Amino acid sequence: MGMLSLPGFLSCGKKKDFSLSNEKGASDSDENAERGNWSNKGDYLLSMVGYAVGLGNVWRFPYLTYQNGGGAFLIPYTLMLALAGLPLFFMECSLGQFASLGPISVWRILPLFQGVGITMVIISTFVAIYYNVIIAYALYYLFASFQKVLPWSDCYSWADEFCSKTRLVSDCNATLDGEIIHANYSFITSNNLTCMNGTMNYKPAQFPSEQYWNKVTLQRSSGLDETGNIVWYLALCLLLSWIIIAAALFKGIKSSGKVVYFTALFPYVILLILLVRGATLEGARDGIEYYIGRQSNITKLMEAEVWKDAATQIFYSLSVAWGGLVALSSYNKFHNNCYSDAILVCVTNCVTSIFAGFAIFSILGHMAFVSERPVSEVVDSGFDLAFVAYPEALSKLPVSPLWSFLFFFMLLLLGLDSQFATIETITTTIHDIYPEVMKKLRIPITLGVCILLFFLGLICVTQAGIYWVNLIDHFCAGWGILIAAVLEIIGIIYIYGGNRFIEDIEMMIGKKSSLFWLWWRMCWFFITPVLLMAILIWSLVTFSTPTYGSVLYPTWGTAVGWCMIIFCVIWIPIVAIQKIVKAEGNLCQRIVSCCRPAANWGPYLECHRGERYSHIVDPKKEKEHEIPTVSGFIY
Repeated sequence: MGMLSLPGFLSCGKKKDFSLSNEKGASDSDENAERGNWSNKGDYLLSMVGYAVGLGNVWRFPYLTYQNGGGAFLIPYTLMLALAGLPLFFMECSLGQFASLGPISVWRILPLFQGVGITMVIISTFVAIYYNVIIAYALYYLFASFQKVLPWSDCYSWADEFCSKTRLVSDCNATLDGEIIHANYSFITSNNLTCMNGTMNYKPAQFPSEQYWNKVTLQRSSGLDETGNIVWYLALCLLLSWIIIAAALFKGIKSSGKVVYFTALFPYVILLILLVRGATLEGARDGIEYYIGRQSNITKLMEAEVWKDAATQIFYSLSVAWGGLVALSSYNKFHNNCYSDAILVCVTNCVTSIFAGFAIFSILGHMAFVSERPVSEVVDSGFDLAFVAYPEALSKLPVSPLWSFLFFFMLLLLGLDSQFATIETITTTIHDIYPEVMKKLRIPITLGVCILLFFLGLICVTQAGIYWVNLIDHFCAGWGILIAAVLEIIGIIYIYGGNRFIEDIEMMIGKKSSLFWLWWRMCWFFITPVLLMAILIWSLVTFSTPTYGSVLYPTWGTAVGWCMIIFCVIWIPIVAIQKIVKAEGNLCQRIVSCCRPAANWGPYLECHRGERYSHIVDPKKEKEHEIPTVSGFIY
């Protein structure tokens, strides 16, 4: 790479400096003045880390590790990172950086599959709606922590008769006059008898934190059929979260790239504080042993479910096939080393997951010790971990409001990072379709997107809101992403050409040896597609109707879920048919022409095109991307 790429690098910069030196928002260091670039490498890397490291690293990975053999789970997890996660991550980063285009316009590479990009953006939009509701939950608990005594630390006026800080014995066996009897607990205590070990039955009871979550925070209704009212304080928290996001993105990557220095890094400080505090508590060792120690079971690796869980967790935690990686990478300078970036971000993401597990399980171990329960009974994942089990554990610590504040502040920052990138994916798509409009009206358009998504999210802060959040997550964040990922890798590697794509990457990072590409070829051409297909088929075969706890969804609710996922993926065949109809020749010729890159596919700037792309149609002269067709599908 070195000296050979330097003239092109400089000519791009000079070209931009003369023509757009006074343009609003332009930076002297921007190589691509039309779209803009990251101010520096740190902005990009922290934005990528923030996007990849999200709530799932804290509330899903530790539970999966505990459930699937403890430390032994790290073996399939690491293998799936190398075989499925990293190859897809590197591919998407390279794709976005090479063309400097968002997730829809980048499909100039293969017009027939442009619907895949539309699917990614629509799914990201659905996810943005409910993900911000989870951020609103974190905000609510953050504000609730500003009290001398945490409101979920005891059974207060909102609690019912099942609320209890400890387990209540209902009956047991005991010895009376040399005979074993079975009696209720009141009889046992009134006669100064002692229950025999292992014979105690407990009354159904709920921790204060569980009842606070359901009765106070959510005001949860009986099911999806009972929508109820909008929970006003959650609606205000949702509004505040959207205001924070709009403020961080008002200048696009120029502003969000600075915010992430705090939002991406500070969660690590909090995790370290929680880990140090947790490690000093009684029972912490039991919690950590359940996480990765004595429960380690190498025989678990013989179970297919363990490998499926590892592959699924890697796939979702790295945020591949959502469109965000392409969008964020599209603002890189052309000769940025996307290869080293991909490895750094992926490794950071996985190390964070493992590190978070120690912080979570050390404090859960203390909770089990204090409540005299086995660790397995206090461990949970998802909402129950973040808003029930962990808050309950924190409430038992000295100075509990401080630890509660830190935990929910960490959740807030983890959520905001991912949300920044998701909204940037949507605005990048709008920019690629209407570049001139976006350049003049970036702030109003970004604000408009946030306002629209806020109103769409209000259904999720009704009394039935948690059921909607769970429904969208169950359908949209599942098969749609898997389908998009499978088609993405098939389209780029088998239709566009894997070797051709490698040559594109070498234009950016320099010529590499055949040995260097051996691993990536093995993964892209065979291993990764097979793994993705296996996960997709497994997900379809093991599909079950959505539930929230013990609450079943009505038939119409499941139908709405199917409609959402169909709406997300139906654009793939619609756009393919539209492209074929518009092409010329017989059917076979039309399909072949749609499987070739568009005339304007290639590096965005002329100085980077070299001989391979010297034929490219200049985007500034090509108006097709500025004036969309009637159906709105653009190259």
